[in-house]
Amino acid sequence: MTTLGLIGSGLIGSALARLAVKAGYDVVVSNSRGPETLADLVAELGPKASAGTAREAAERADLAVVTVPLKAYREVPVAELAGKVVIDTNNYYPQRDGVMPELEDGSVTSAELLQAHLPDSHVVKGFNHIQFDHLPEQGQPSGTDGRRALVIAGDDAAAKATVAAFMDAIGYDAVDIGPLSESWRIQPGTPGYGPRLTRSEMTEAVAAAQPATAHAGGFVE
Repeated sequence: MTTLGLIGSGLIGSALARLAVKAGYDVVVSNSRGPETLADLVAELGPKASAGTAREAAERADLAVVTVPLKAYREVPVAELAGKVVIDTNNYYPQRDGVMPELEDGSVTSAELLQAHLPDSHVVKGFNHIQFDHLPEQGQPSGTDGRRALVIAGDDAAAKATVAAFMDAIGYDAVDIGPLSESWRIQPGTPGYGPRLTRSEMTEAVAAAQPATAHAGGFVE
């Protein structure tokens, strides 16, 4: 069974851990404060969960999730994630992360920054545009009419297929919007960021996104 390794176990990370365990995955959670601070979460998750350092979570992961404030992306383990699929849930919030000129001028996306930091990993953008408390509430079985869709973006087709399968397992359709360079289309301030949309509705929202609206604000973990 696939092991999901979480680099960061805040609101989004904890929600994904709960959904992954429910779907049959093993999970390894980590945060910046140390494994001992995650004892309550591990106890809640049960025998399929364990806590470790960020490096341990990365090393044990078959599929990894990076869900830390963007300003901390350079602290994400590199060698331990080589060759692995990495889901990037991060968003750029200047009020939290500080002003990053390369993101302000649109010359790069936040997901491309993480990919550059992890040159031997396969980064896929995902779960950055849904509120943490909606994750456990809005998932539905595959094939359900009106099922919520979430966006993925990435430069590797096989990696995106892996993430789409994980999304499906925990209750969501995936809409592939292309390479990481297109992930700005689901950043804060764009039409698809936040609302509950079906596959067809999300496809339309992504197409309607305008670069000038990105980073216009949103929910901050």
